[in-house]
Amino acid sequence: MESYTKAKPVDLPPPKLVRKPKHETTSGVTLYILASFSEISFLGTEDLPGCKTSTTICFLANDPTMAEVTATIRTRKFMTNRLLARKQMVVDVLHPGRSSVPKKEISEKLAKMYKVTPDVVSCFGFRTNFGGGKSTGFALVYDSMDFLKKFEPKHRLALKGMFEKKKVSRKQRKEWKNRMKKVRGIKKAKVGAAAKK
Repeated sequence: MESYTKAKPVDLPPPKLVRKPKHETTSGVTLYILASFSEISFLGTEDLPGCKTSTTICFLANDPTMAEVTATIRTRKFMTNRLLARKQMVVDVLHPGRSSVPKKEISEKLAKMYKVTPDVVSCFGFRTNFGGGKSTGFALVYDSMDFLKKFEPKHRLALKGMFEKKKVSRKQRKEWKNRMKKVRGIKKAKVGAAAKK
């Protein structure tokens, strides 16, 4: 410990400790650390100079050699939906040491679990719990690619690169809407079809 109150700092031993004690004393200390703590740091022990004591210091984990922690996937509320030709479930992902897990990685692991290809697995709605270390979302495992294209919403198909939205300008949409207002009943379909051509 250094004293900064004096003009010249003086090295002082820690309070209530002897520089060279005659016998060693050990004490059992339990550290309770949140799982999310490991996302940014790890613990190391350093010896203090001149004393037979040590202190635990938190280091930032900027070292690229540190191994990436794997994620554990658990499914619950499993249901086989025959009407939509799919299996649906809630997915819990345990990932201590990682901020989140990519959906691609989750779909690959689920595909291995259910013995299907990753392209028929759809994962969405993942939210990380407060404090990190765990995320919860939904997954759908379709029977085939055809059923996936038939029942999945277009925005999720677009994320997989299976659907491309037609870009129509705002002006064209407004003109089409105003043309539709002028007719009633089944004539709207004819006006709409003519406008699309």
